[in-house]
Amino acid sequence: MLPGAPHLARQGGELCLEGHALSALARQFGTPLYVYSRQAMRDAAQQYQRALQGRRHLVCYAMKANSNLAVLQTFAQAGCGFDIVSGGELLRVLAAGADPAKVVFSGVGKTRAEMQQALLAAVRCFNVESIPELDRLNEVALSLGRTAPVSLRVNPDVDAGTHPYISTGLKGNKFGIAHDQALATYRHAATLAGLKVVGIDCHIGSQITQLAPFLDALDRVLDLVEAVEAAGITIEHVDVGGGLGIAYQAEVPPDAGQMVQQVLARLDQRGHGHRELLLEPGRSLVGNAGVLLTEVQYLKPAEAKNFCIVDAAMNDLMRPALYQAWMGVEACTLRDGPASVYDVVGPVCESSDWLARDRELQVLPGDVLAILSAGAYSMTMAGNYNSRSRPAEVMVDGDQVHLVRERDEPASLFAGEHLINR
Repeated sequence: MLPGAPHLARQGGELCLEGHALSALARQFGTPLYVYSRQAMRDAAQQYQRALQGRRHLVCYAMKANSNLAVLQTFAQAGCGFDIVSGGELLRVLAAGADPAKVVFSGVGKTRAEMQQALLAAVRCFNVESIPELDRLNEVALSLGRTAPVSLRVNPDVDAGTHPYISTGLKGNKFGIAHDQALATYRHAATLAGLKVVGIDCHIGSQITQLAPFLDALDRVLDLVEAVEAAGITIEHVDVGGGLGIAYQAEVPPDAGQMVQQVLARLDQRGHGHRELLLEPGRSLVGNAGVLLTEVQYLKPAEAKNFCIVDAAMNDLMRPALYQAWMGVEACTLRDGPASVYDVVGPVCESSDWLARDRELQVLPGDVLAILSAGAYSMTMAGNYNSRSRPAEVMVDGDQVHLVRERDEPASLFAGEHLINR
């Protein structure tokens, strides 16, 4: 097993996921190709569920990490709810056969149409992030004759110590209601006839590798819970969000069990152990369950760099271009002989189109590379830049291999476009 990659191991020189040779899957389904381990996802969910056993809780998978229907189905069958941020994500939850009563609707910019959609579906809760959003949700709920359950997302001004693009809990971020304005906002929410206050929510960022920021944020949230209830407003659940990191390189993040254990201990210490606990993990459930397979097209030596040009690109995997993210790269079939140092780059016409820099590889054109830890924020961020088809997706499940998303057909790239008749 490779570090940080459950169910991924070499067998006779071949890199295999749940025992399936990745090079064979690349030949069968073509490249670029995302491949996921269903058992890795189940195991990750079970870490949370085991740690929460005996406590009132709901693990809401943050589906922005990976929204494939088979992924959602897997987590629904594992007893998870879902954290959504758009009406489209709600449609996916319903298409996967999941229970909308286990859905929390997050996001700073919910439209009236999305609010109507979620109210009619009877989602569990809206995580509201501003007073204007509260007022709009109240109007929409009253127009439908419904009551919207709400939890206020509080911005605790806690530094998660992560990349600034994925930090969400500082006062300079767009997310949440400022800590010092939260009590007044709760009082306002309690006056609105179309709303019912049910909880409090907090999310401070993503790829967090230390527990201290979680606990600091939780303490600030519990301070507010006590102030809000002293004002006569009942808080039924505490949602501590997600953001737990995974191992891409040398990180050693705490596992889900450690994180949950310390959160529960802090709740107990402060006299809040009776409250229902909600969590919104995403990356930690799917990140290390997936790989991106890509075929080497050309090896291009140059004066300053050697380039390994592959058929995957920034449109298939945005994380390196967007965050300068480090992701592991492995040849699917080992070769004898010395390795060379390459930048692994794609065919898109941008200098930011790189997947990995300065990697030692022994490869030839036609070989298949696996980009590791590609289960989260990878396919879900893919697009069609340069009129490229998005990859297919495959799920391995024991001895079974399932095509869970077909590759874009070329004609689908302009199916909604129209020529002008003149």
